[in-house]
Amino acid sequence: MKIIMNELQTEIKRTLVVPGDLLGEGRAGHGAYEEDGRVYSAHIGFSEERAGVFVVVPLGGIYNPQRGDGVIGKIEDIIFSKWIVDINSPYEAVLPVSEATSEYIDMAKTDLTHFFNYGDLIFAEISAVTKTKNVQLSMMNRKCRKLKGGRVIRVTPSKVPRIIGKAGSMVEMIKKLTDTQIVVGQNGIVWVKGANDDIAAEAVLTIEKRSHISGLTDYINSMVQQRMGEKAQEPRV
Repeated sequence: MKIIMNELQTEIKRTLVVPGDLLGEGRAGHGAYEEDGRVYSAHIGFSEERAGVFVVVPLGGIYNPQRGDGVIGKIEDIIFSKWIVDINSPYEAVLPVSEATSEYIDMAKTDLTHFFNYGDLIFAEISAVTKTKNVQLSMMNRKCRKLKGGRVIRVTPSKVPRIIGKAGSMVEMIKKLTDTQIVVGQNGIVWVKGANDDIAAEAVLTIEKRSHISGLTDYINSMVQQRMGEKAQEPRV
């Protein structure tokens, strides 16, 4: 089952594939695998070839943790020298004290809730994933931090690249137009904070819903500006 779709703006050919479909000869990227020099799809989704590397963007499904991903997680439990974190995945993630801070911590005298408490939201980086799917997080990247306040939006993880946009163009546009802070996790969790977080959240959910269409950037730009104009005209209480 193959349907050729053209992305008008990027001129990238996308093909609808199912697991086991032959993609071609080359290297397997995300969502694909190699056998005898040939590359096959591991998911139902759209395949792309990028400089000889075949990737498949799933149409949906759960988040599969990958090393290097930036994720938004919620502190679920605290055990002696680590935090247990929900990362919107079937696999449990842990944040060791050694990956949370570079300062020396005397575990006999330190209450870990001073760093991260139950229910706290954090933006962390996946530093390791074992074959048995044990996931380790790190806060050492300068982008990693605790997320205070704001609202959380859940989206399909496979739609995250569309929400972020090329080189971050889509999310940066929304942030600028709505004057909000937005953090997007590869695990399908989006954090939004600001006076216009309702409009920013609507934009994110609209991208998820309409991610398959071309001209999406112009559509979102127009929609957000219209919503901001309408909000500016609302009577102040």
